[in-house]
Amino acid sequence: MSPTLDRALAALALVATGPLLALAVAAIRLEGGGPAIYRQRRVGRDGQPFELFKLRTMVSGAEWIGPGLAVDEGDPRITRVGTVLRRLSLDELPNLINVVRGEMALVGPRPTIQVQVDRYTERQRRRLEVRPGITGWAQINGRAALPWHERIELDVWYVDHRSLRLDLTILVRTVELLVSGRGLYRGETGGWRTGG
Repeated sequence: MSPTLDRALAALALVATGPLLALAVAAIRLEGGGPAIYRQRRVGRDGQPFELFKLRTMVSGAEWIGPGLAVDEGDPRITRVGTVLRRLSLDELPNLINVVRGEMALVGPRPTIQVQVDRYTERQRRRLEVRPGITGWAQINGRAALPWHERIELDVWYVDHRSLRLDLTILVRTVELLVSGRGLYRGETGGWRTGG
């Protein structure tokens, strides 16, 4: 989709989900205090860094406790509210702000951290040719169940075949997965569940 259409749809989605976001923010603050929005440096199109916005699902300062950025299922640093937000993939809603700002698209490879980009092969770096997305081809094709290199291959396939029709297909399938409660993002960074 075009950046203009992405921004318009993201702005509408922010308005539509505003009450839900406000409720989530209040629940996070009530449970443990601290900031409700978690910010993390990610790598965007052409390798440009940007600050990703997410709802905080772990205790404040979790990246400096225990295993750091690596997070396994049942990690004790995940809060009760965070468990619900992750299960429903609601922690990613603030990514819409990144879309409005032009740093992300609605559809594209999920943005990852610099340490992983540094390990990319030349072919894998092709996933940086497009803006990262809130959802993508890899998310709707078993992302969490696939090895990291296969996920990247799905992203490269998307880069080569992207079209408005494919983007709409991915968006519809994403909604279906979210409604079914199966989620999309667990394990999104190849063994690193990055995001407070």
